[in-house]
Amino acid sequence: MRRIVASVFTSLDGVMQAPGGPQEDPTGGFGFGGWVAPYFDAELGGAMGEIFAQPFDLLLGRKTYDIFAAHWPYVTDPADPIAGLFNSATKYVASRGAPKLAWANSKLLGADTVGALKKLKSENGPDLLVQGSADFLQTLWSQNLVDEFCLLTFPLLLGKGKKVFGGSAAPTALKLVKSKTYSTGVIVANYVPDGAVRTGDFGQPEPSAAELERRRNLI
Repeated sequence: MRRIVASVFTSLDGVMQAPGGPQEDPTGGFGFGGWVAPYFDAELGGAMGEIFAQPFDLLLGRKTYDIFAAHWPYVTDPADPIAGLFNSATKYVASRGAPKLAWANSKLLGADTVGALKKLKSENGPDLLVQGSADFLQTLWSQNLVDEFCLLTFPLLLGKGKKVFGGSAAPTALKLVKSKTYSTGVIVANYVPDGAVRTGDFGQPEPSAAELERRRNLI
């Protein structure tokens, strides 16, 4: 069985758009592209190395695929820690169209993306690692296909932009399985789905008359 692991750069308010550079994804008037760069150092680079340390295939939405395909095949430094891994990995691409995928080892998932992913997950092979792919991530989450989130949370607020979890995200409890804080203020935390949302009550066993009146006024 294969897992789908989503590795996501996010601001404190949940924005994941264009972390890598100003021209990465300015759609919707987003003006803060490249917001991870001031916080990236060798220590955080080591955390990224841990993410890529285990065998993986890439699982990408079409827009992120295009961004990566225009960059990583053209990195010629043999010492680059990511280029070799990404260029040699199998890339599974979700798209509503029928694009030509020129990046080596790329495969289109086809019209029935969810069915194709369920089949992939049932097979033996490395984890399917999602990078970026904000729109595609909403589909994966809504279909209960994400097995683990690795959220790299950066200490800033971006206000608007594409969100990790959209407004229609399915309510789900999450279990923290690993976390570490870095000197630049970045928190790397891994979560797995943990069933339905659980609720409780800190109120009095018997509500006061004032509490009952408050509740009536909410209606």
